[in-house]
Amino acid sequence: MTRILITRPLPEAICEAARLLPGVEVEVRQMTTPMKPGEMRGALVIFDVILPTLGDLFAADIFADVPEPRTKLLANFGVGYNHIDVAAAREAGVAVTNTPGAVTDATADIAMTLMLMTCRRAGEGERLVRAGNWQGWHPAQMLGTHVTGKTVGIIGMGRIGKAVARRCHYGFGMDVVFFNRSAVADPGMPAEQMDSIEAVARRADILVIAVPGGAETRHLIGAPVFAAMKRSGILVNISRGDVVHESALVKALQANRIAGAGLDVYEFEPQVPEALKLMENVTLLPHLGTAAQDVREAMGLMAVENIRAHLAGQPLPNAV
Repeated sequence: MTRILITRPLPEAICEAARLLPGVEVEVRQMTTPMKPGEMRGALVIFDVILPTLGDLFAADIFADVPEPRTKLLANFGVGYNHIDVAAAREAGVAVTNTPGAVTDATADIAMTLMLMTCRRAGEGERLVRAGNWQGWHPAQMLGTHVTGKTVGIIGMGRIGKAVARRCHYGFGMDVVFFNRSAVADPGMPAEQMDSIEAVARRADILVIAVPGGAETRHLIGAPVFAAMKRSGILVNISRGDVVHESALVKALQANRIAGAGLDVYEFEPQVPEALKLMENVTLLPHLGTAAQDVREAMGLMAVENIRAHLAGQPLPNAV
């Protein structure tokens, strides 16, 4: 009997699909918090397959403590896998998969939500109404930034970056400039690739961060980028929290170096700096990037398909 661990409660359609795999026994961990180191070590010994997700930190030291794990596959729930040391997993004989594609449009939609909410002061306005402090319409009330026709700068022109760019260009008539580590032959719309993040920051009215997480991108966006941005510029982060140097962002906002920020992710989430909570020009969402029923089900079913292929001895559809 193949033992499978799902590390968080998932939509029932996913758990049921996993249970229907031949010859398996599925256990669903009922806690919504990330696994603790001891739990991960134990799981590597007990289970043949683990379906982990964001926050389940399968770091190198975990594999070092379990050099010959029973687990042979980490079928990650999510496109981002910077919480898994893939090299250490591979050294221990553990394959890793993820769920690309399923998250693209949902994450791009959240980028647009953050962009519009921050530029048009929607969160601030809703708080005003809910608090009973709205005195009625007047011509100079809560004047924000008009989005249509502005320039969006995108850092990371992968699937999600391109999806954001399409929405901005075709939906809002925005000019698109971007930075990507490698050349992008066909961005899918009129767009200008620039040679540095700072060059994009100088041009952009709204700067969207859409790079993968991991050691290579940690604190990629910090004080030099904020210094390059327009004082009227808005930062939007839909990637991973630690891609943005959070304390540098707070300082830039407090000094009015940039005009605002829209954040779905945080460097030390679920902890959010009190300074950010107190700023009306910052939109704060609780990591909603893929939080739609059909999207989460599609992600989970893709993870289950990776497991099915592994159990059948077939090539993994989404190996990383």
